[in-house]
Amino acid sequence: METLLELPRRIDALPEHSDYSDKGCDLFPSCLACPLPRCRYEEPGGAAALMRSGRDASIIRMSEERAMSVDALARMFGLSRRTIFRVLRASRVPDGVGRRTA
Repeated sequence: METLLELPRRIDALPEHSDYSDKGCDLFPSCLACPLPRCRYEEPGGAAALMRSGRDASIIRMSEERAMSVDALARMFGLSRRTIFRVLRASRVPDGVGRRTA
């Protein structure tokens, strides 16, 4: 039987034993009230990637449901035609197939 001194020690503190000050970030003053689905510091690409994912979903939805042209989508979102084509192509390509990883 192991004694209390022989048990492995916890490296991370339990939440009730740690000091946490909710300082937020430059986007939102409080982490606990942040509307982003994931923390910008944990998401690859940061806050811009989080914002783009919502924008891209809207572009795809409008293209499919309203059959909007690439030119109309580019004007509506203030993007280039090339960016609209990239978003639409990425929605049609299965993950990892035909994509460059460089």
